[in-house]
Amino acid sequence: MLLNREVTSEMIFFLTTPGDTALRTMVGWNIEIMFMFLLSGIVYYHTLSESTTQKIVGMPEKWFWAIGYSVFAVFIECILNIGGHLVWEYSFWNLSFKGVWLIFFFGYFHFFCAIILVISLKTMKNKIKTMAVIYAVPIIMNILAFGFFGWNY
Repeated sequence: MLLNREVTSEMIFFLTTPGDTALRTMVGWNIEIMFMFLLSGIVYYHTLSESTTQKIVGMPEKWFWAIGYSVFAVFIECILNIGGHLVWEYSFWNLSFKGVWLIFFFGYFHFFCAIILVISLKTMKNKIKTMAVIYAVPIIMNILAFGFFGWNY
């Protein structure tokens, strides 16, 4: 466990940032995490070509880049953990062969899968509905965290 370290209340995620920070925006989120996912999504979208049939190394381009960017993000997260800038709270979410796969699938790959889902939707109405659901999840989680569970910063 953590020794001689103050940890923020980002317990919704499997990671925390060490020490106090004024950059917490919501329970489980800080400004660095929000910008990382925001910028990753924009970079990912602009990496894709106009073609829907483009393949890289025999796999559809969307999936190739989703895997590639997820691997890169896991690599950065491991470097931050080794340097003490990112703390993993749970034993199953750690720097091991088993833990890195969990970080890959549940930490990053599902994010790119959500982007692929939204990009693949045909109508703007369906895209807006999907985005509304995606944004409603953290809002509901914060309402539960503050109102029901009584968590605070």
